[in-house]
Amino acid sequence: MIEEGKPLFVQIAEQVEDSIVDGSIAEEAQAPSTNELAAFYRINPATAAKGVNMLVDKGVLYKRRGIGMFVATGARELLLTERRNGFALRYVQPLLVEARKIGLGPDDVANLIRAGAEPATP
Repeated sequence: MIEEGKPLFVQIAEQVEDSIVDGSIAEEAQAPSTNELAAFYRINPATAAKGVNMLVDKGVLYKRRGIGMFVATGARELLLTERRNGFALRYVQPLLVEARKIGLGPDDVANLIRAGAEPATP
């Protein structure tokens, strides 16, 4: 699960984000503590804290003094919007650029996507 070449604190933040997006950590629910994350991933607590603080800065998590970190209301939608925008930039735009280069129009690309999404017939 830990990837080479990507900072550990970023990976920790992404794992917490994934849990929020998939619903396993609900909005207003308590998020894993820095110490829990550090123990689970066998990393330095300061590294886990850096990942958590990244999410606080983004408005995904907030601290309840003396209790812990909690998922902010609207965090899931914020993350989904961020990911949809990132998906368009990382995948859709390059796809359309390449399609234009090889003479495919938007309808051609849409048809290819639909065909790829259909289950193969035996």
